[in-house]
Amino acid sequence: MYRVEIIANQSVQDDIIETLEENIPDFLYTLIPLVHGRGKAGYKLGTSSWPEVNFALFAYIEKSDASKVKAIIKAVKKQFPDEGVKVFFVKAKKLEKI
Repeated sequence: MYRVEIIANQSVQDDIIETLEENIPDFLYTLIPLVHGRGKAGYKLGTSSWPEVNFALFAYIEKSDASKVKAIIKAVKKQFPDEGVKVFFVKAKKLEKI
């Protein structure tokens, strides 16, 4: 199992989520729709000086779906090369009981 973290410009949010939902059955996720920060391309703070903002999406997926997520993000980055799209994978282990 992997934790997927996607941080991207808010302008591509719908494209990413719709494609993930269409290609991965029962894709479950948590969305943080308004994320401020600084990346290599600069600030995204939602202010008059730095008006753009990002979103963050977190999901736990099976190893078999990781390649689908990678392909989807690669396609979105190709379609929107200037929008800043990042994806990270972290191995995760589900605890039986806490």
